[in-house]
This record gives sequence, C-alpha cells and structure tokens, in this order.
Amino acid sequence: MMMRKDEDFTGWFDRVILEAQIVDDRYPVKGFTVYMGWGYRIARAIARILEERLEEEGHQPVQFPVVIPEDAFMREAEHIEGFAASVFWITHAGDTRLDRRLLLRPTSETAIYPLFKLWIRSHADLPLRIHQTCNVYRYETKATRPLYRGREFLWNEAHTAHRDYEDAERQVRKGVEIYRYVYDRLGLSYLILRRPDFDKFAGADYSVAFDTWNPDGKVNQIGTVHQLGENFAKAFELEYEDEYGRRRLASTTCYGMGIGRVIAAVIAHHGDDHGLVLPPAVAPIQVIIIPIPFKGYEESVKRYAREVEAALKEGGIRVAVDDDDRLRPGEKYYKWEMYGVPLRAEVGPSEVNERTVTLVRRDTFERSKATLEELKERVEDLLERLYQNLKDRSWNRLEKEVVWAENLDELKAQIEERRIVKVNWCGDPHCAFRIKDEVAGEVRGTPWDGGEEAKGPCIICGGEARYVAIVARTF
Repeated sequence: MMMRKDEDFTGWFDRVILEAQIVDDRYPVKGFTVYMGWGYRIARAIARILEERLEEEGHQPVQFPVVIPEDAFMREAEHIEGFAASVFWITHAGDTRLDRRLLLRPTSETAIYPLFKLWIRSHADLPLRIHQTCNVYRYETKATRPLYRGREFLWNEAHTAHRDYEDAERQVRKGVEIYRYVYDRLGLSYLILRRPDFDKFAGADYSVAFDTWNPDGKVNQIGTVHQLGENFAKAFELEYEDEYGRRRLASTTCYGMGIGRVIAAVIAHHGDDHGLVLPPAVAPIQVIIIPIPFKGYEESVKRYAREVEAALKEGGIRVAVDDDDRLRPGEKYYKWEMYGVPLRAEVGPSEVNERTVTLVRRDTFERSKATLEELKERVEDLLERLYQNLKDRSWNRLEKEVVWAENLDELKAQIEERRIVKVNWCGDPHCAFRIKDEVAGEVRGTPWDGGEEAKGPCIICGGEARYVAIVARTF
C-alpha cells in the first residue's frame, strides 16, 4: 500500500523506520530504542563524518565512563537545576547500598572537568579539545518518540578549554562551522539560532542551536553549541599558570549533536511516499545492482552483474548485488526504494549484450544508460546530482516554511498552518512566555548571525522590538 508522507507524517515515519530497519521502538522499556542494521550503519556513517572533521580541527577522541559521582555532579548549581529532574540514579550494587550515589550521564561536563583539572597545568596545555561518541540518559517526561525524543540517545559531544573568553568565543564559531559542514554533507537545511537566556544550556553563558523543519510543523533541534565562559571552570577550580606565572581560570565550551535526531531529519527531509532517500555520503549501499534474468540468460546475467559490481567497487563506490532468487525484480525495487539506496543498476540480457547498465535515480526515478567503461564516472555524476537535488529541495522547503507574522492573530493562524514564524520581539521573557501560552508554539531563539533587524513593535507588548524571533512548535 502506498504511503502518503505529507498526509500522515507520523504514520509514514513509523512505518519507514521499522520497514527500512532503522530502529525498533518495541523494546520493553519505554523511551529506549534498538538501532537495527541499516539504521546503525547510517548512524555510524554520520558519526564518522563528524568525528573526522572534529579530529581535523584538533579534537582528540576519548571515551569517558557512563557514570558520574553525585558530588561531582553537584558542583555547578545551574547545571544541577537544569538536569536534576531527568537524572537516572544508581544507588545499589546487588543488595549493597553504595557509599555515594552515581548517575548515568545526562551530559558529560561534570564527568570531564575533574580530569581537565589534572590534565591542564599551564598555558602550554591549552587549548584542549576532546570529543566522544556515546550514549546519554535523560528521564524525559514528555512523550517519547523514536529518534526524536528518547530516554537513551546516541550523540557526539565535544568539550574544549581555552586561555580566555575570546579564544573560547573563536571555538564556538569553529563548532558552528563544523556542524554546518556535517549538515551540508547530508543535504539538510537549518536555522542557526541563539537560544533565549531562559532556555539556554544549564550552566552556559549562551547557547547556539541548529533547528530544522519537520513535515508535521514542529522544528527538530539537531545540534547545539555552548559558550560556557568560566562558569564550570570556577565550579571545578579549573586553573592554569599563564606565561607570567599567574594563576588564571580557563574558559570552556561544549557542543553536542544527537545522531538520532540527525537521522530523523534525513528521513523527514529527503524521504518520499516510497520510503527513504539517502544522501550518498551516508548511504550504506550507494548502488544496488538488480539482475533481471530471462529464461536461458540466468547465468550470463548473474556473471555480468558481478562484473559490474567489481568495476564499481574498484572505483570506490559502495555497491551490492541483490541476487536473492526468492524475490522478483519488482519486489527488489520496492525493498531498495524503501531503504533509500541512491542508485539502482538494472542488468538484463540486453545490458549483457550491449555491455551497458541501466541506472535509475532514487530521487527522481530518472532512467539512463551507461557503458561499462564509463560507468564509474556516470555513477559519480549521478550521485552528485542526486545530492545537490536533495540539498536544494530541503533549502527550498525551509524557505517556504518560514513566514512573517505582524500580530498575534497572524501568529496563531500561521502556527495552526504548521509554519515556522518570524516575529518582532522585545526580548522580555514574559512576552516569550505569553507567546507559548497563546499559540502552543515557543520562541526558539534569534538568528545567530543577527542578519535581520526587527521592523516593528513587539508582537506581544507593543514596545520597541530588539530582535527578530523564531516561533515554532517543537518536540
């Protein structure tokens, strides 16, 4: 049965993530999800792109324990307040009560800074940059949803320490640049927003978030970058000796990318009524070869399919042959369209005789032929065209989703139409809270680059507007 993504996004999404073997949400603990083979291969590919970029920019890979002692967690007051309600506590080992409680990391600042204190002695040890890909645990009280909101989720987090606030500020910009690189590789569009102070990361000086559109009108936060200033350094006495022998506090930053939410964005932005459409950078298989045998040609078609596979593998293309005789070619088309493989290569008797391959793009289903000699170059060209098309479609959709509202009635109407709305805002939290009460959307933040100026009074109080604010529903 054909699925209708834009008519029933939730039903479409739930069917795709299960049928395409992305994740299975039927694990017998609510909010905990199992990554399946295809989904975990995509997750690893996304993490690999991010990790390689981080390490190119001087971040060393680490792996910290999953547990944090209570006394370390309690050292930064604002951080405690922000996370205490969502912490999973460990109190016993068997029947033995622990001398001090441990918690499963909701994020790792309070685990990492006691070690930073040992690793950083002088200005020669700075800047210090590390990252890890790991699972974190938060007891979400909102409704859980696979990939979008869970109680255990896979992410990558980076933590850095610097000589002063200005150097940390440069690192914040570098963190934003790194994340943009990853999302651009995936063909995703996004808004980069400075979060309002009442909704920043607990313990941060300020927070920057990447928000992206979702077909159901809610925005999906796919990454955050935080300027922590000296807040955590004070709490953990993270000092160093400068070149003049003086003791100084370090300045720190952190940033995190939820791999599950990024996968959700890839599915939501690029998928269609047939299933996934994967950008080539993270597709576990970039070309699937489908032999189309006719009576008397079975073996020659299979041999040629393997020849095509070898030619593409030699060219560095991730390729596989589906020679499962239990499925008809049409059934194989359905399967690999659901899985989102970017290109299908059809090989039948005519292709064997002509020494050609018929190529079908997953995004447009456009068909073309290539000779075996030119196959590698043609495939690379088609993969690049497909990627550019996915990226262009995503950015065009974002441009259509973002609209202006000049007054509260317009804002209500646009939110009901499932839009992302720009409004004039004075910056007062009370006006932001009233927006949330009135329209079931919330102020997500203001454009980080400050490229757009307010052009009227605050939409709530009528006072002078200082910012253009983004208002949207969220998960």
